[in-house]
Amino acid sequence: MLGVRMNNLRKFIDIGANLTDPMYQGIYYGIKKHQPDLDKVLERSWNNNLSKIIITAGNIAESEHALEIARTDERLFSTVGCHPTRCHEFESCGDPEEYLKSLSDLALKNKDKIVAIGEMGLDYNRLQFCSKDVQKKYFEMQLSLCSTLKLPMFLHCRNASEDFVRILRKHKDILTAGVVHSFDGNPEEANSILQMGLYIGINGCSLKTEENLFAVTTIPLDRLMIETDCPWCEIRTSHASAKDVITTFPSIKKENWQPDRMVKGRNEPCTIVQILEVLARIRDEEEEYLCNQIYKNTMKVFFPHEL
Repeated sequence: MLGVRMNNLRKFIDIGANLTDPMYQGIYYGIKKHQPDLDKVLERSWNNNLSKIIITAGNIAESEHALEIARTDERLFSTVGCHPTRCHEFESCGDPEEYLKSLSDLALKNKDKIVAIGEMGLDYNRLQFCSKDVQKKYFEMQLSLCSTLKLPMFLHCRNASEDFVRILRKHKDILTAGVVHSFDGNPEEANSILQMGLYIGINGCSLKTEENLFAVTTIPLDRLMIETDCPWCEIRTSHASAKDVITTFPSIKKENWQPDRMVKGRNEPCTIVQILEVLARIRDEEEEYLCNQIYKNTMKVFFPHEL
């Protein structure tokens, strides 16, 4: 009974959930496979100790959509920003300053729900969507929002650590607190992030290889956050971390959808417990203590007014 009671005392905050994704409307790559089930996904989340979820936005349209979803439940919150792979939108709209103002205005008018600027940063793995120069230009432009909005940063970095750190250092005088989410770098890259006072977010994509697992053990406990990045970044059986997962959830193929089952290959916030389980084992730390400290870290950055 003690184990059950302790589990029920756990509180998770998923700092990165892409709940605007069409998959939660039953649409996969443009094809309808089942009825919308975001309500069921959220029900599973609340039933598995999620106390808050931050919905990630990747452009102005998603920022508006994420806010709309966040307004449906007091435990839901959202971000406002433009993902590096979509930074061409600043120019395609015809007026980059107006695009930035739209992001800013949305945040200013919805301070009760929008808790971070992002997802912003650099992604050199997917340059087919947006060139390095365009990414860097509008990453810097979005950083200017730190001084006006005073919101924490939700940051993205893929295969771009050198430029990413250089740009952040250049603007260090205006930067707010923040987290580099979905971290999959090496210990040196983690150290560069930590030296700037930033936090590091861990999900299934952070735990693929033995090298990933080692890097995660070098991050101080008081700088860790966890996330799912759902519907992506699940822990797969091929990942080095799979052996450390204890909690599993029944899932079936999308074609056989049932309301009380997860969809195979579509991640959900409820699986955040698996990230905790892996971290506890590879770091040799007690689960409940780890969970509590990560919760405190997250509250300190995104919900300081509640402390």
